[in-house]
Amino acid sequence: MLSSTASDATSRVLLRRAPAPCPERFGAVVNPRALAEGFCTPAGLHRRPWLARLRRALAQDLFVLHFQPIVSLEDGQVAQYEALVRLADEVDGRLIAPGSFLPAAERSGLIRAIDRMVFDKVAAMLGGEHGDRGVRIAVNVSAVSVTDGTMLSYIERGLALYGVDPSLLTVEVTETAAISDMDRAREFCVGVLALGCAVALDDFGAGFGSFQYLKHLPFSQLKIDGDFIRGLAMSRTDQLVVKALAGVVRGMGRETIAEFVGDQPTMSMLRSYGVDYAQGYEVGRPEARIPIVV
Repeated sequence: MLSSTASDATSRVLLRRAPAPCPERFGAVVNPRALAEGFCTPAGLHRRPWLARLRRALAQDLFVLHFQPIVSLEDGQVAQYEALVRLADEVDGRLIAPGSFLPAAERSGLIRAIDRMVFDKVAAMLGGEHGDRGVRIAVNVSAVSVTDGTMLSYIERGLALYGVDPSLLTVEVTETAAISDMDRAREFCVGVLALGCAVALDDFGAGFGSFQYLKHLPFSQLKIDGDFIRGLAMSRTDQLVVKALAGVVRGMGRETIAEFVGDQPTMSMLRSYGVDYAQGYEVGRPEARIPIVV
C-alpha cells in the first residue's frame, strides 16, 4: 500500500547536502536557498535526508502505531486490526505516513529495526489487556526482514517474552518478499504458522506472478490488492478477478480480505462474491487506540 518518494536521483542530491535552516523552525533570518528549494514548506521538510532522522526516531521512540479495523462481511463484527506505523517527529504534531519514509528505511537497512520495533509494540499490547480480551492484530513484515533469517526467531522470543497467545497475531507478508527470495519466504511463512500465528499474503495481485505464490507460499489469509477494489462497482474486469480470487482461496480452505473498501455498494458486491473480510474507510479509519470492549 506504499507510495514512492522522490526519484533516486533527487534523493542522492539531497543526501549530499544538508538543507538550509528553516526560519519558522529555528528563528533564523530567511535563507534564499531554503525558500527557493522549498525546505521551509511542510512538504519541503519531508525532503530532508532521512537516515539521521530515522535513527533519531528509533532512538527516541518517535514512531507511533495506528490501528485500522478489519470487519467480517458476514456479521459486521471487527475480526482484527492492522497495525500501521507513523512517524511523529514534526514540531507541529503532524504524523508522517509510511509511504514517505519506508523506502528510505529499506534502502538504508533500518527497516529491520523498524519491523522489530513495531512487532515489540504489538506484542506488548497482545500480552496485556488487549490480549486478555482476545483482540487480534496484524503486523507487516518487510521483504528484508522476511529473508534475513533472524526475524522468525525474534518473533518466537517476543511471543514468549510478552506472554502472547500466538493465535492473536497475524504476520502480513507482501509479494515483494516472495519475489526477492521465494525459498526463504516459504521457510518464514511455514515457521510463523508453526508458532501458531496466522500468515496473510498482503497486496495480492499487485505483481505479475501473484498466482504462483498461492501454490508455493503457505498462508491463512489473502489480502486482495486495493487496485482491484477501488473501482469494483464500475469495472467488470475487477469484478471477474475478485470473484475468481475469492472462489480459489475459499476452495483452498483459506480466507480473503478486500483492501481499500470505500463504499456500501462495494461492500455488498464483495459479500456476494464470498469475500470474508473488508478493510478501508467505509469500514473504519486508522485510529491511535483500539477500543476496549468491557
